[in-house]
Amino acid sequence: MRHSRGISDSLAPRRAKIARQVVLPFRKSLEISVKNIRVRFLRSMVTVASLVLAVAFLSFILTGSEIAAGMLRAGNPGFRAALIDAGYDLPATPPPPALAAAEAERLGASPKERWIVILSLLVCTVGIVNAQLMAVTERFREIGTMKCLGALDRFILRLFLLEAGMQGLAGSLAGALVGILGALLAGLVRYGLSGTAATSVAGLSRVLVVSIAVGAGLSLLGVVYPAIVAARMRPVEAMRAQE
Repeated sequence: MRHSRGISDSLAPRRAKIARQVVLPFRKSLEISVKNIRVRFLRSMVTVASLVLAVAFLSFILTGSEIAAGMLRAGNPGFRAALIDAGYDLPATPPPPALAAAEAERLGASPKERWIVILSLLVCTVGIVNAQLMAVTERFREIGTMKCLGALDRFILRLFLLEAGMQGLAGSLAGALVGILGALLAGLVRYGLSGTAATSVAGLSRVLVVSIAVGAGLSLLGVVYPAIVAARMRPVEAMRAQE
């Protein structure tokens, strides 16, 4: 009994050393994730394209609300009339100056537009989950090889989260910029240069940050389940699936 305990104690440092060897640093995980995105560039672009469209629609709606709020804050009666003609539910008589700012803050997208945005984001999330599940199926042998070489479950999980994070940031940034530019052009056509110029830079910055955060969050949310499936996969099953 003492002999076996001594052997176990002597092997403990070696086991700890092996455990440290199989845990790759974050930089190596990032390199592998970038390489995987390059290898599967077309599939990644399909996932990113759906995210770009959803985020662009979101930022378009938010920017339109910011343009309308900026026109109300300007206090120009002509701007108010233009907004009423555009379909905004506003009283013809402007409120007192003390309530003008509150009216501009309450101005937002219509319930119909909100539901359309929610549905588009939901469809985008389902598409991301489907694309990531297909990616897991295609990478059975790769995942099995990494796990046979000593990759831990959290390393596999980290790879998928990093890939989804990079795709989410790229797609969200592109979609947010497209939506903001589209809304500014639409506002320029509808309200003219003077009406669009009333939009605050802080409001546009807020729209950009919110759109990127929502898009990146949806990308990470859509990859959680596929990443867990890949991380829990047994090496023998992964290697056998491609035979």
